[in-house]
Amino acid sequence: MDIERDDLTIRPATAADAPAIARIHVASWREAYAGIVPTAYLEGLDVDAREQWWVELLDRPAGRTLVSVLDQRTVGFAHLGPASDEDAEPGDLQLYSIYLDPETWGRGVARDLLRAVLDGVPANSDVTLWVLADNERARRFYRRHGFEPDGVEKIEEIGGAPLTEVRYRRR
Repeated sequence: MDIERDDLTIRPATAADAPAIARIHVASWREAYAGIVPTAYLEGLDVDAREQWWVELLDRPAGRTLVSVLDQRTVGFAHLGPASDEDAEPGDLQLYSIYLDPETWGRGVARDLLRAVLDGVPANSDVTLWVLADNERARRFYRRHGFEPDGVEKIEEIGGAPLTEVRYRRR
């Protein structure tokens, strides 16, 4: 679904968007996860490697990736696909990522992007996502948009640190 407001367009991503997506991905991680994920890991994130990862992902048909373009500049992306958790039901979906250029935080772009990527999700499909337990800003955002913790947690090692992730679900 394409969404447009005076200054914002949300549209499907293409491989040509991979450089901007990679830049946003790295910048957003460095800002959002500062103080949560080890600094050395965040500093070591490689935009070129992330770009190649996104080129490959965008060439696969599974899932849906949208980008937000604000004043002709790509400032965000979201990726939704089939749920990968062992307890997922057929038809369940997972929000694998939603990241914005930190300069655009607080301007409603994430809200509009989330609404767009979830548009058309069948009523009988749950949507899950994983969020770092210490990422309170993101957890508040997801709760405002109908996601709630479902009681499932896991430990992910990121940069050598064991970090707790909490699964959120929207029915």
